[in-house]
Amino acid sequence: MIRAGTTAFADMYFSMDEVASVVDRAGVRARLGHGVISVGKSDTAAQADFETGIETATTLQGAADGRVQTMLAPHSLTTVDDAMLAKTADKAATLDVPVHAHVSETEDEVAPITDAEGDRPAEYAADLGLLGPRTFVAHGVHLDEAEIQLLADRDTAVIHCPASNMKLASGIAPVHRLIEAGVTVGLGTDGAGSNNDLDMFDEMRDAAMIGKLGADDASALPAPAVLNMATQGGADAIGLPGGQLETGGTADIAVVDFETPHLTPVHDPVSHLVYATKGSDVRHTVCDGTVLMRDREVMTLDEPTILDRARTHAHELTRRAESADEWSLPQ
Repeated sequence: MIRAGTTAFADMYFSMDEVASVVDRAGVRARLGHGVISVGKSDTAAQADFETGIETATTLQGAADGRVQTMLAPHSLTTVDDAMLAKTADKAATLDVPVHAHVSETEDEVAPITDAEGDRPAEYAADLGLLGPRTFVAHGVHLDEAEIQLLADRDTAVIHCPASNMKLASGIAPVHRLIEAGVTVGLGTDGAGSNNDLDMFDEMRDAAMIGKLGADDASALPAPAVLNMATQGGADAIGLPGGQLETGGTADIAVVDFETPHLTPVHDPVSHLVYATKGSDVRHTVCDGTVLMRDREVMTLDEPTILDRARTHAHELTRRAESADEWSLPQ
């Protein structure tokens, strides 16, 4: 992310104490939450997971000299039961932290809720007290017009993850309609497992292209709107500083080198950033006034050692997985 100019991110899932430690060393910002799942667990195990989410939100808040902020993160409306979702909404208000959840990523998430509750997912979430200005939801692929208006009315943000939605064949999110309705839309990559990279420049191009396809309109999601999703919209959605350059503002900056063949000539810098730039075109990355990368050299982390460890661990995990598969084969 540092190499591709990203200075802040939101992350839900596990081992958030380890993530916070790396955020501290790397010098970036993060909104972190333990991903809570209750479905398929005993009441005791589900409650323990909920308590882990609360502990994560309280103990990591303000870590890394304030660059780590927290949230409560029920995984999704179909993997957390309604009682725990309601408890999450109440606890988030008490702790004064945001809520983040996956909502309507696939059609398979819509049907169970409508069948069981008689409401569509966003309506169901609203009934449980989950929607509001401190909530941001991931994906929002299968939203109808009433749900879009409900999100706008409740000032609930949506994080658009176009590459993941394409790779998993989840569908095309109605981003142009969300923006027209006044919903704050940020841009995300989802995890590397459903995307393969965390390059926000790739994501901007994907968002612009799939947005036009989804709207059946080549003028939909113009470059300035997409750039806003990746910068100010994203910062506003996850509630972290940055996203724009202004006097007295936060010094979170990515410096892009336009002196390359694929970026020559420059007629419209914004169009270039969205349609033609790659993460590898970023020369310097700055967060909170600290230079994290200078002339493509990461200053805060030992990159060669990290890459070597990543290769070693990945190969070891693959070996262990293959070994487990062999033992699980029928005899």
